[in-house]
Amino acid sequence: MSLDYWRNIEGAYPFQNENEEYSTTLEKQLIGIRRHLHQYPELSKEEFETTDFIKKCLTEKGIQIRPTSLKTGVFADIAGESEGPSIALRADIDALPIEEKTGLPYASKRKGIMHACGHDFHTTALLGAAFLLKENQDSLKGKVRLLFQPAEESGAGAAKVIEDGQLDGIDAVIGLHNKPDIPVGTVGLKTGSLMAAVDRFKVEIQGKGAHAALPHNGFDPIVGASSLIVALQTIVSRNVNPLKSAIVTVGKINGGSTWNVIPDAVSFEGTVRTFDQEVRHQVQQRFLAVAEQISSAFSLKANVKWHSGPPPLCNDEAITELVRDAAHKARLQVIDPNPSTAGEDFAYYLEHIPGSFAFFGTGGDHDWHHPAFTIDETAIIKASYFLYESAKRLLHLSTQE
Repeated sequence: MSLDYWRNIEGAYPFQNENEEYSTTLEKQLIGIRRHLHQYPELSKEEFETTDFIKKCLTEKGIQIRPTSLKTGVFADIAGESEGPSIALRADIDALPIEEKTGLPYASKRKGIMHACGHDFHTTALLGAAFLLKENQDSLKGKVRLLFQPAEESGAGAAKVIEDGQLDGIDAVIGLHNKPDIPVGTVGLKTGSLMAAVDRFKVEIQGKGAHAALPHNGFDPIVGASSLIVALQTIVSRNVNPLKSAIVTVGKINGGSTWNVIPDAVSFEGTVRTFDQEVRHQVQQRFLAVAEQISSAFSLKANVKWHSGPPPLCNDEAITELVRDAAHKARLQVIDPNPSTAGEDFAYYLEHIPGSFAFFGTGGDHDWHHPAFTIDETAIIKASYFLYESAKRLLHLSTQE
């Protein structure tokens, strides 16, 4: 399906007025689903029970499950009576290795595992949208593919979904992420970069050990590593255009075994975050150069291992504007959110097809990955209608060229 379908179309579009009693019943059902998912979280690539539960929810509604070679994750199609484009809606389903400290009666029953990033909310919202789409299947002009994606937290899930062919034939993709600092009833939509690229590094500094009282007999990797960590901060302050942005953070350092011995080696790890692919490449190249030069100045050797994670998440302008219209239809307040330096593997989808990713207000006191993270459950039904209206908006307009 050509992008021209979405880029030059204006006009109203029909929506069925949803029955208020049905919406109330659906909301109660979704809250129950979300609480079940919250009690039984599973880590990336281990979402077996979650997968089975999602399949059960979909098959009970008569929604067609798609075949997959992946061990976890669920993919399904809802096709309308009329021909049209194919739109994908995506939710991630995995949890985090965090001990929950919310005190909720439906807190995690699995020690050390928690839905501390709200993926249970995302999964439930997409199930709600699926139920709404199924109820109105006859009016759909095209097809909606549901992507219940595994392993977002490991950063590998979206790429595996693409390799599995689940994006084949899809013309646009829509997703969302809860945002605790945004009020319920508010959605953040932004064209261009919304979330950062995520790169991870590990540096091993090899020196020569010696007695702490005889440092001249060795090459001290602790002093070298310390100087290198400080020098790496100049990449952002002196190499990156100040009108753009980047982050270089060292979060872990290991070295030495006792107080009076200079060790042979020191290692440290951290992350780089950028919103621009050119800046991303620039930071990596400068990082490697600084590591080599600083270590050489101390007669040391630096071994840098670089892991490239998801790219910057960049929303398509045309799709985002249509999603903005759908958000208004769903009676949501739309804001222009601040970009997040967190990463999101939904960005891999956007490298292949146009789409839009939204921040959805859930009004919590703690941010993602906190052991006391919670959401306001009144946001669930709103998120379901947001996804539903977004899919309907794209499907309808694409047939009106």
